[in-house]
Amino acid sequence: MNNNANAPTSAPRNTRTLAAKTTGLAVAAAGVAVFNISPFLNWVDPADSADPRTGYETDSLVPFIAYLGIGLIVAMGYAVKRARRGQHRGLTLVSMAVAVAAALQCLAFALNPMGGLERGDDLSAQIGVYVGLIGALIWTYGSYTFAQQIEGDDTADASYDR
Repeated sequence: MNNNANAPTSAPRNTRTLAAKTTGLAVAAAGVAVFNISPFLNWVDPADSADPRTGYETDSLVPFIAYLGIGLIVAMGYAVKRARRGQHRGLTLVSMAVAVAAALQCLAFALNPMGGLERGDDLSAQIGVYVGLIGALIWTYGSYTFAQQIEGDDTADASYDR
């Protein structure tokens, strides 16, 4: 009989029954929602005109990335219902990659606004760029957090308890 006071008293955790926590998915969905507001806002304003341009008018990639985000959230939500452990890490990492690309696009617009360079416009970044950047950063963080959850791993450690 082992009377060691330092011996573990509980059985090892069975990782095969664990499911991913959906907090990261909720955060990513909030980020996508914020990013989807940004195409409706002004992204650039020509210095010689009182006619600011929305994200839709500036670059067709702005709404495309917003809609791609919606598709990724829907797919990750479906994976929560269907995947063995409530998460498909590959899909979550794709969502994170698209979110990083969206953040970089917004950052590029903030530093050097696009959408009128071919016409010689002197553009300044407007509120939509920054709303998009905030949404993309939230989306990135949510996808990152969700990707850290258990998926096909057979071992668990403290990193899964976030």
